[in-house]
Amino acid sequence: MLAVVWHFWIGFFLAIGAVMTLLAIAVGYLTKVEAPRYPKKP
Repeated sequence: MLAVVWHFWIGFFLAIGAVMTLLAIAVGYLTKVEAPRYPKKP
């Protein structure tokens, strides 16, 4: 029983880490690649 709970929490934190990594990649892409295409107007 303890192994099931242990694996659940490992999977939970790995899933959170994967989602955060994908989000960071998306935000980094948008700020470094897409933002210079549309410069801010004064």
